[in-house]
Amino acid sequence: MGDLTLWGVGTTRTMRPHWAMHELGLNYTTMPISPRSGETQTKEFTALNARQKVPLLQDNDFVMGESAAIVSYLSGAYSTSETSLIPTSSVDYAQWLEWCFFLVTELDSASLYVIRRHSDLKHIYGDAPEVVLQAAAYFTKQLLHVESALADGRNYLLGDFFSSADIILTTCLTWAIFYNICLPRQFHAYLRRIAERPGYKRGYAANFSQPSDPSTAVFRVGHWEDLLALE
Repeated sequence: MGDLTLWGVGTTRTMRPHWAMHELGLNYTTMPISPRSGETQTKEFTALNARQKVPLLQDNDFVMGESAAIVSYLSGAYSTSETSLIPTSSVDYAQWLEWCFFLVTELDSASLYVIRRHSDLKHIYGDAPEVVLQAAAYFTKQLLHVESALADGRNYLLGDFFSSADIILTTCLTWAIFYNICLPRQFHAYLRRIAERPGYKRGYAANFSQPSDPSTAVFRVGHWEDLLALE
């Protein structure tokens, strides 16, 4: 096992690798820096990541960013027969890969982050109410594909196998709730099932012990019943 250090706390995206670490039972050091706080612009951090973004993973001398990529790397490098976040069969692996790309591109980047840019960060990127509305509508439309997959009663995206794709999906769903995007009720049972996982609880505690980003207030509700009641 490598000497693992994870930079970044307090956001939906930093939640992903913290959660993955705990699902995999890994020991790691947390560097609790926050985005847009000036901490990512220090010489020390910029030397590691010129993009000045969190999360950032150090595995011995190997350094990488991007939350979904970090989770995928950890899934491949540190999954075992007892604790695995990545399927082994070629077909299941392909489905896992498809879900990961879909969730990051269509739900996160093309929808939720567009909302964030023109609401929470409108002082930087400009106030664009119509863009925000259209991004929310696009999220709802794309979520239909996930709803269809879960309609057969499966516990997770890949059936009974919990994978890192569920980590990405969960952070997108809770982020959407914060933006008052109504989720179909079948996602309520999914989220409550996820919230009972010990790895989720430990990852939550590691990531949100000192949350700093107002846009992640939805995670600070503390109880999923209260969270879903926001709808």
